[in-house]
Amino acid sequence: MSTPDLSMSQPDAPTINVEPEHPAPHGYTSNKDAYLKRLKRIEGQVRGIARMVEDDKYCIDILTQVAAATKALHAVSLGLVEEHIGHCVVGAASEPNPEARAEQIDAKVKEATDAIGRLLR
Repeated sequence: MSTPDLSMSQPDAPTINVEPEHPAPHGYTSNKDAYLKRLKRIEGQVRGIARMVEDDKYCIDILTQVAAATKALHAVSLGLVEEHIGHCVVGAASEPNPEARAEQIDAKVKEATDAIGRLLR
C-alpha cells in the first residue's frame, strides 16, 4: 500500500501575483482588521488540526475540523469577492471615458469570474 503524497505543492495551482497592481486602497481595506482577525483564527484552527494529526486523533474528528477551516476560508473568500465587485467593478464603471470604462469593467468582471472559478475547483 503506497503512502499518499501530502506535500503542499500543487502543480496546477494558479500563480499568485504579489506585485501591487494598484496603488489605491483595495475594496477590503475598510474591513482589513476583521479579515486579519478571521484569518488568524483560521490559522489557529489549522495548527489545531496539525496537533490532532501529531496526536493520532480519530480521522473523522480531524476531517470535521478540516471542514470547519475550509468553510471559514470560503467565508473569507466570498467576502473578498463581494468587496472586489463592490469596489473594483463599481470603480471601473465610474471611468468617464466610455471605451476605457467598458474595457475596465470587462477586465474586473473577468478577474472576479476567474477567482470564483478557482474557488469552485
